[in-house]
Amino acid sequence: MRRSTAAITVNGQRSTWLGANFWSRTGGPLMWRNYDPAVIEQELAVLAEHGLGLTRSFFYWPDFMPEPDRLDEQLVERFADFLDRHSAAGMTTIPTFIVGHMSGENWDPAWRNGRDLYGDVWMVARQAWFAREIVRRFADHPAIAGWLVSNEVPIYGGEASRETVASWAELVVEAIRGAGGRQPVSLGDGAWGLEMSGRDTGFSMHDQVKLCDFLGPHVYRMEDDEIRQHYSAAWVCELASTYGVPVVLEEFGVSSDFTSDENGAHYYRQSLHNSLLAGSTGWIAWNNTDYDDLIEQDPYRHHPFELHFGLTDHRGNPKPQLRELKAFAEILRDVDFEHCTRSDVDTALVVPSFLDTIYPFTVEADRTDLVTTLRQAYVSGRLADVPMAATRESDGIGQDARLYVVPSVKQLLGPTWRELERLAHDGACVYVSYSAGAHGNQRGPWHSHLNRMFGVEHQLRYGLVDPVEDDTITFTLTRPFGGLSEGSRLEWTAAGTPHSRAYLPVRATEAEVLAEDAHGRPALLLRRIGAGSIVFCTYPIEQMAAVTPRVNPDATPALYDALARHAGVRRPVTVGDPRIAVDTVDHESDGQLVWLVSHSSEEVEVKPVVASDGSLQSLAGAVLTGAVTLLPYGVAVLRLGR
Repeated sequence: MRRSTAAITVNGQRSTWLGANFWSRTGGPLMWRNYDPAVIEQELAVLAEHGLGLTRSFFYWPDFMPEPDRLDEQLVERFADFLDRHSAAGMTTIPTFIVGHMSGENWDPAWRNGRDLYGDVWMVARQAWFAREIVRRFADHPAIAGWLVSNEVPIYGGEASRETVASWAELVVEAIRGAGGRQPVSLGDGAWGLEMSGRDTGFSMHDQVKLCDFLGPHVYRMEDDEIRQHYSAAWVCELASTYGVPVVLEEFGVSSDFTSDENGAHYYRQSLHNSLLAGSTGWIAWNNTDYDDLIEQDPYRHHPFELHFGLTDHRGNPKPQLRELKAFAEILRDVDFEHCTRSDVDTALVVPSFLDTIYPFTVEADRTDLVTTLRQAYVSGRLADVPMAATRESDGIGQDARLYVVPSVKQLLGPTWRELERLAHDGACVYVSYSAGAHGNQRGPWHSHLNRMFGVEHQLRYGLVDPVEDDTITFTLTRPFGGLSEGSRLEWTAAGTPHSRAYLPVRATEAEVLAEDAHGRPALLLRRIGAGSIVFCTYPIEQMAAVTPRVNPDATPALYDALARHAGVRRPVTVGDPRIAVDTVDHESDGQLVWLVSHSSEEVEVKPVVASDGSLQSLAGAVLTGAVTLLPYGVAVLRLGR
């Protein structure tokens, strides 16, 4: 299955954005009042020295538009100087128009007077006017890389109906275009809509891709599992990439108040490389500098941790995070990233349409639970050396995968279950794990023909669940399967709500029992159908893992590896150590590149296995004959020679 690596194009040429969100240390959001060209020049220089070619800049709206039909011309002149200094540094910038929210505070122009940002026609016209006037003046400046309508506007303007938000976005984007803004445009909303989070904010990815040239996730997650944290940005980028437009990780970063320097560097390294492998082709870190001298100024006065998200300290000295960006820039250069695409894969992770469509008499918890469960399956696939292409049911699940993964998913459309059975008949392996759902609303399986599809007879009692009473769930293989020998044991920690912590009691009819639980009940079953097969797990193992702290890696990577072997999934390189994730990227004329990403806090030596004739080489071309050493949380990028 094809995985998107759509990239920003400028004048018909693919471009890779790597940079930082930018407020000068002279004022943060108030930098335009305290504009110091010499300091700006220094701040840009240190970014450029570390391989960054881009900033995302911000019009602090109350200052730039003091009246509903007037710009502050002095600040506009300062912005012109700002652009010129970018050009002198060999850099570009993406200006952001409606900046009423920033770093823990909202600011209104004095004249807004509580008007609705999206639905008040006069208020929308004022925003369109502002964007149009700025674009008219600067659209031809060589330092302009793109345009952003807002900064995290759902926090500032609130949520609204999908129709209202789409109309607001269309009017402002059309104002940018009409004023001569030919550069790439996006909303700057954070990509926090229904299709990404399960929460309906009114900001729809389906609508945005009709207007916008790229999607820009903002990711600052607090997690209870280290490896899930390593993939927090990657998972969002993977979901965004399903829309086939460029994905730019528009905001990500860490406050040095929340992490040590060493661990901050690890976080950057993991976020950068994992999001690249998830389809991102641009990265803009939050943010360029620290603001210790602004501790008396809002928002830093009341959100003091916001002082220290910088890539440099408040004196302009590089922090370890900036050095990670420099190392990443060097890898992008060495692999000639602008001529690379993600490799096709044989495994599809099915994303139910219930995530992006509000069906009658369903609840938000169904959707938000899907996000966490699917993400856990995605992480397990990574750790099993089985990278997956996320495929949305709304767009059709595709026909060309060898393995379809449906992990603890209660709800798919009836025709999709039928389609999965047909795909299995035609030669694929379809893996499904049971889920009753996390709440009591219509609790139970929503499969259209469960018994027939899985070759079982379920033993459910209406209105009741069969609770998992053991704290540890143990599967014992009753026959060999996908490299797992008879007698092999797989163990998971039981977790979940009183509704979801439940198994499905079944009696095998047409299916073979592959594994039993500790009570001798069928836990894993195989139904052979036509040229393929269906593997059914009677426990919601991914759903339980998704709500378990510090769980990764668990036994799921071993199961996914067995599924991949059984399905004949083609994997150019494997490692077999669940602490190490492997993926490949194709260069259009120079073969494949291999990423090894370590999630271990210790140095690890691994011996990658190449699937066919060939060898691993360093990027300089030296053949590797022994083990590869990965530093703690380290990344190695290699060439796959033939």
